[in-house]
Amino acid sequence: MLLAVMLPACIPQGGNYELDQDRAPPRIDPGRLDDGRLDDGPQNYGPAGERAQPPRQPAWEARPVTPDAQDVAEGDYIVEPGDTLRGIGNRTGAGSEAIARANGLLAPYTIFAGQRLLIPGGRYHLVRPGETGIAIARAYGVEWLRVVSANDLVDPYILRAGQRIVIPGSGPVSAAERARAFRLDIEDIVTGGEPALTSNDRPVRASPSPDRILPPTAVVASPTRRTGGFSWPVNGSVVRKFGPGASGERNDGIKIAVPIDTPVLASADGVVAYTGDGVAGLGGLVMLKHGDGWTSVYGHTRQVLVQRGQSVKRGQAIALSGDTGFADRPELHFELRNGRSPVDPLGQLPRR
Repeated sequence: MLLAVMLPACIPQGGNYELDQDRAPPRIDPGRLDDGRLDDGPQNYGPAGERAQPPRQPAWEARPVTPDAQDVAEGDYIVEPGDTLRGIGNRTGAGSEAIARANGLLAPYTIFAGQRLLIPGGRYHLVRPGETGIAIARAYGVEWLRVVSANDLVDPYILRAGQRIVIPGSGPVSAAERARAFRLDIEDIVTGGEPALTSNDRPVRASPSPDRILPPTAVVASPTRRTGGFSWPVNGSVVRKFGPGASGERNDGIKIAVPIDTPVLASADGVVAYTGDGVAGLGGLVMLKHGDGWTSVYGHTRQVLVQRGQSVKRGQAIALSGDTGFADRPELHFELRNGRSPVDPLGQLPRR
């Protein structure tokens, strides 16, 4: 008997200020949004990254992860009538996506009664609702990008509750070892910061209102297509360019010197994917997703005026600049990324 079995998709699909290049953008009173209303929930950061007010809990750490991965030995499985790849995964402890990859199964992932399938061995973590890739990697003391590679995850990198993912590494590690191994960076947030979707759920649509506070376990729908090009987020002098510095360290963006409390403007239409100060050295941070794999990053801010899950327009004030984190002066750290790769912003911004 022929059984056609569909493997569920690993990844679900799912007032403004215009920048005048000849003058500095208008100032905004701290604690007020760009349309003049009081902001009831900004995130403020003191000098050198010290918090004046604690920010809301980031999505990536909202749902704790228990490192209870199941060790699965490599072996064979004979398909029985009524079997599905998900069911075989649950029975063997291996991930259905991993089984499909190991056996060269392509969409529509047809299997047959009596077919012999290779069950790939490894450590498999069962993803629970609300868990993020970053939190899973942190629980096991491994780099998130190793998990991405081991599971062939692709944009938008959203996990699914009930999915079993391979955890690379040699075995369990202590809490101290996990803490030493964990270091959050921009690429981690871009690729592993969204919570896992529960079955049959869809990402939540972004809202233009900062008053609509999404729970940190909600998955935010990102734009699918970018609208227009990028604009300068502030007027100021570029004091550090993209690429390796004099001492060999790499800068994945540019540094723009501006006075403290200069409004930081969204470089393009997008959705707020992250706000917080969890990335070492960058202080108050805002990340926007723009579609077509593009992300913009704004660091060293003193006050954030938007929140995760909010849609913003190009030229809209999203933060006030500062000198938080490891800033050398009052400045803005600005990055553009296409997928996982940082891109020189000067090649994407208007010449001035």
